[in-house]
Amino acid sequence: MRLAVAEAERAALAGDVPVGALVLDGDGRVLATAHNERELTGDPTAHAEILAIRRAAESRPGWRLTGCTLLVTLEPCTMCAGAITQSRLDRVVYGARDEKAGAVGSLWDVVRDRRLNHRPEVITGVLEEACAAPLTAFFRTR
Repeated sequence: MRLAVAEAERAALAGDVPVGALVLDGDGRVLATAHNERELTGDPTAHAEILAIRRAAESRPGWRLTGCTLLVTLEPCTMCAGAITQSRLDRVVYGARDEKAGAVGSLWDVVRDRRLNHRPEVITGVLEEACAAPLTAFFRTR
């Protein structure tokens, strides 16, 4: 998670909301890292989770990320929760809750919806304070 926090800090330096993410393979090796790039690219889908999932998929044969874990500093939104489900990630680990837009337990719980065919394991609150600090500092200046 500390690598994800470092990615979040890179986003803040670029003027974007400080969210960082990474994807680990089943052996714990880093397949991909990313941070929010919406402001940089002008792409509303350039969330850290989406970028990390895309980059991880490029490193493997096929699109399925079975056996992989996504670590992200902020609870994923509905778009990212959908991508998590569609990419078949085994596990999602996040730090800070997002009471306004979280879709992995706070406002919604997309990834654990029993109507879907894939439901990853969810682990919350990992390094929560370290994950929330860059967000608090960023929004304090806005």
